Amino acid sequence: MNELTWRQSTYCGGGGNNCVELATAEDGVALRESEIPGTVISTRPATLRAFLRAAKAGRFDGPAGTARPEAAR
Repeated sequence: MNELTWRQSTYCGGGGNNCVELATAEDGVALRESEIPGTVISTRPATLRAFLRAAKAGRFDGPAGTARPEAAR
């Protein structure tokens, strides 16, 4: 993988050690957690946008480890 330029979430705390980071990759978007930078996942921009829209809409809210029924559709 080529060297990536990582950007931290604007919601990242001041410590910068427990943040979501994104980078533009050759095949889409790369994501990692700053605490474990060696683990990187990648996705397409459209997939990431759909996930973020659903999260902002509360589609994944519920008791820990569960999703609301409509999130499974």
